[in-house]
Parts: sequence; structure tokens; C-alpha cells
Amino acid sequence: MTSTTRRTLESLSKLRLPELQARFAEIVGEPTRSPNKTFLQRRIREALEAREQQTNAEPTTPATTTTEPGPKVKLTKLSVAELQAMYCEIVGRETRSSNSAYLVWKLRQAQKGRVRVGPIERRAPGEAADIKVLPLRMTAAEVEALDEAWRRLGFKSRTAMIRKAIEGMLG
Repeated sequence: MTSTTRRTLESLSKLRLPELQARFAEIVGEPTRSPNKTFLQRRIREALEAREQQTNAEPTTPATTTTEPGPKVKLTKLSVAELQAMYCEIVGRETRSSNSAYLVWKLRQAQKGRVRVGPIERRAPGEAADIKVLPLRMTAAEVEALDEAWRRLGFKSRTAMIRKAIEGMLG
């Protein structure tokens, strides 16, 4: 954070609400009626930090990237098709959602690094055939005795004890 930004933020804390709302509209670029001074100050700080990052990043970017649109478009102003395209671009996989609020939320989460990006990895069709589920029915008294036994013998669960017992009988 530069000293100018720091001074601006310090001066914001001294402003009254109407003046702070006017500065918010001036800096962020959108009007607000929010009565929450802390929220307004935080949003202004984020906008100023984003501007700083843009100005710091501009000299290092090559001239070939100028084909992209310069000003950042508000996600809420985009159509569902544009949001879906942006989702595919950022997250790296398709979405069938047509809910614009969900798409905006998901894109913001992805930009913050809170969403796993890339294709979803699924098991190959042949992998699941190695494991079979076996039904097992027991009376309540047998289950109570089994529970007491696996705890007494130090197993982590009933299933762990049953697996070990079957393994011992087969092996």
C-alpha cells in the first residue's frame, strides 16, 4: 500500500456518512446507499489496492496483451451466456447452470482461489470393480457383543475388526 493510499484511507475515517458515500461513488465508480461506514471504507480500500496492483502490473505486461478489454466488466452486468463462457475460461470446465447469481458467486470464489479449478477427475470405469459391498445382517445382541469386542481389542471400528477377522480366516 502506497503512502498516498494510506493517507486517503486515514482521511476517509474522519468523514461523515454522506461524504463517505460521495467518495465511494467517486473512487469505486458506483453509487451506494449503504449506511455501513466500515463496509464503505473496506470497499474503497479494495478499489484503491486494485488500482495500485493494476498500475504496478502494467509496465511488466507485454504489448501483445493489449487486445483484451482494459476496464474490468462487472460480473453482474453480464448475460448468462457470457458468465458461462467466463466460468469455462476461469474454472476450466463447463457449467450447465443458468442461474446468474450462482455463476457470479462461483466466479468470484474462483478468482479468490476458493474453488478447485480444472477438469473433474473421475475414476476409470474398470477401477470400481475391485471392491464389492457385502450385506451383513445381525441381531441387536450380536451387534452389542461385536461393539464391545472391537473396542476391547483396540480396533478403530466394527468394520476394521470384521475385515481383519475375515482376512485372518482367508489368509
